[in-house]
Amino acid sequence: MVASIATVTHTAALARFGYALADPTRVGVMLALRKASAYPSDLADALGVSRQVMSNQLACLRGCGLVEAVPDGRRSSYRLADAHLAPALNELLQVVLSVEPDCCAGQDCTCA
Repeated sequence: MVASIATVTHTAALARFGYALADPTRVGVMLALRKASAYPSDLADALGVSRQVMSNQLACLRGCGLVEAVPDGRRSSYRLADAHLAPALNELLQVVLSVEPDCCAGQDCTCA
């Protein structure tokens, strides 16, 4: 029974991770935070999005358990929620994919 629980837990965690990586802004946030914590306004400026968009994306990443807010006076910075995430992202950046030209071009991905 323990193996089943672990599989469900791992499946859910990877699904959340995949969801986070499905959006270019969230990917940019995750890649930025693998190097150091950052304030939302700095992330928004670096990624060229509005502060509202950044707030929404950080809320999503927090909800998925991938980032956490670190209070700093009246502000909060954000960091990756688990020390294993930065090395995992670094490893994923090493992956080389051979992709079909028409795959994932729109909302209806035919890769599955």
